[in-house]
Amino acid sequence: MAFRKAVKGTALIGGGAIATVFGLSQFSQYRNKHGALVQVQAAEVVPVKNHLPTREEQILALQTNSEFDVLVIGGGATGCGCALDAATRGLKTALLERYDFSSGTSSRSTKLIHGGVRYLQKAIMKLDFEQYRMVKEALEERAHLLQSAPHLSAPLPIMLPIYKWWQLPYYWIGIKLYDLVAGSQCLKSSYVLTKSRALELFPMLRKDKLVGAIVYYDGQHNDARMNLAIALTAARYGAATANYTEVRRLLKSPDPASGKQRVCGVRCRDVLTGKEFDVKAKCVINATGPFTDSVRKMDDEEVPNICQPSAGVHIVMPGYYSPDNMGLLDPATSDGRVIFFLPWEKMTIAGTTDSPTDVTSHPIPTEEDINFILSEVRNYLGTDVEVRRGDVLAAWSGIRPLVTDPNSKDTQSISRSHIVTISDSGLVTIAGGKWTTYRAMARDTIDAAIQEHNLKAGSSKTMGLQLEGAQDWSPTLYIRLVQDYGLESEVAQHLASTYGGKAFEVAKIAQVTGKRWPIVGKRLVSEFPYIEAEVVYGVREYARTAVDMISRRTRLAFLNVQAAEEALPRIVDIMGKELNWCEQKKKEELETARKFLYYEMGYKVKTDQLTDSSEISLIPSDIERYKKRFHMFDKDKKGFITILDVQRVLKSISVQIAENTLHEILNEVDLNKNGQVELNEFLKLMSAIQKGHVSGSRLATLMKSAEENLRRRAAIPVDRSGGGV
Repeated sequence: MAFRKAVKGTALIGGGAIATVFGLSQFSQYRNKHGALVQVQAAEVVPVKNHLPTREEQILALQTNSEFDVLVIGGGATGCGCALDAATRGLKTALLERYDFSSGTSSRSTKLIHGGVRYLQKAIMKLDFEQYRMVKEALEERAHLLQSAPHLSAPLPIMLPIYKWWQLPYYWIGIKLYDLVAGSQCLKSSYVLTKSRALELFPMLRKDKLVGAIVYYDGQHNDARMNLAIALTAARYGAATANYTEVRRLLKSPDPASGKQRVCGVRCRDVLTGKEFDVKAKCVINATGPFTDSVRKMDDEEVPNICQPSAGVHIVMPGYYSPDNMGLLDPATSDGRVIFFLPWEKMTIAGTTDSPTDVTSHPIPTEEDINFILSEVRNYLGTDVEVRRGDVLAAWSGIRPLVTDPNSKDTQSISRSHIVTISDSGLVTIAGGKWTTYRAMARDTIDAAIQEHNLKAGSSKTMGLQLEGAQDWSPTLYIRLVQDYGLESEVAQHLASTYGGKAFEVAKIAQVTGKRWPIVGKRLVSEFPYIEAEVVYGVREYARTAVDMISRRTRLAFLNVQAAEEALPRIVDIMGKELNWCEQKKKEELETARKFLYYEMGYKVKTDQLTDSSEISLIPSDIERYKKRFHMFDKDKKGFITILDVQRVLKSISVQIAENTLHEILNEVDLNKNGQVELNEFLKLMSAIQKGHVSGSRLATLMKSAEENLRRRAAIPVDRSGGGV
């Protein structure tokens, strides 16, 4: 009864506040009319290329075209959005990306398509109309993204648990405002849950003092694949898009009318071949995210900075930490940040942090940030759920390109609004913004470019435009993949939700397994639905390195770094055949990819749990027990064990394990990388397992099983259990 009264009181208070603060109906009517108009415009656009040009054809187009109308620097979401917007307006368009499409911030997001609940809160509390307008625009763009790529995105309910009665009206008003600002584009109406219902939907939630919960809806997507879909769509509309093409400097020429120096193109280098060439363009657009100021300084060394980068760290944990279809929002962490706890790709994402950082192409997650996120997660999960450091399967840091006053220090108070600036020499820069609003940012940028450079083109045609794979997609498409090709249901669902209507092209090149079922589709690793055919298809989608494949064509590196490392040799072999790599090149790719996993995806923080400085905090009886287990393998009392020692024990109990698998198992614990595991290393491993810093160690499982099975001669499990970083 008390709960119901609180809800009723909340409704009365909230209704008055909502009606007083915003007159949203007029905005909604305008948006509906405007949206309908642009949807018609988008329907009139017809792709000029059914065949996706190869990278070599794209490079040739860049070299042979005398002059483009628009040249975009940057292959993130905003840069690719600019290329797509320009190309669909009929402008001759080029795009250059120094690394791979979405290799920076655009692949390292929270995977949400949202307006920003916390930004709306700031807009109301500070009566900031600019913040409100940004949220409103983001909610409109949220609806567009969900419609333009339904195979890559979907609505996601997010729970906001309430632990104090007074918070119920406060948060209810805010969430209802969020719904109302979205207007007719509201995904689903938010609602209030009782304590019992909240625990039913999110059983891992902390029960103590829980009052109830509020559930609202935002969108979720596969960010790197969405970015790639935008790039591929731009290419099909005629844009000459090239990854691994670095801009060395801007080209300038005197304006015939004023005599002033104007930007007229770039000098660039094909990173893969080393060849340099010029690309001329009437307009050059700087859409380089965190690197915005470095390109601006190519134009004018004295120009002041307009970007202040902020680092956001995320971690991935096993799927059992969250329900399959319900996220969690912590609106007020211990230091005032916001933490999301979301299901994604059958795993759980937790993040993000928000702290000033230096600009780098290779941001690294820190142990401090990882532990901060884990600490906040523990505050919201029940005591029966042990949140272990060892369950962190991957971790990454992304750099947000926030627009700010150069003297500002507080990145938390900065809006994610975007700005478009034009230099005296005509360089157009788009900076700030957020993933969700990429299309609106691109529209504003191309509008400004057309006006500044007198380009002949109409209005934007991207609202309602479907992206690569969306045209022939349906929620039941995966069933046809199963029936027509004999794919596993899980693999078919993955292909449909990744490639949309293009999934059939992947299925056509999938190899026969030689099994009764599935008929085709050899997995790269057993516990993930990625198949070898995706590597071949990824090369057609401009993947040129093993890192491209494990992080952006597939998402293995973001889901489980150990699984990604396990898949690397096969991925490199397949790419080597497709791209004619020599043995030396294959070794280089393996080394580079492993370095990427080690530093950028959190593998390093796993090994840091077992460094020489790690303490062995075991009681004497445990130490003796583990020593006996170790000496069962180290019969010669050498003080270390090698693969030969393990093979000898396994042979004595009639168990066979492939030699390369044994190498992998020992390498996980071999800190010195000398091909042997020392007693001290083994004790550190067992100590870390007891403290929850390490989980899923195959060596620990194998040695324990061997000890037990020497008596009963049972099979030893050696499958990787998803151990964390």
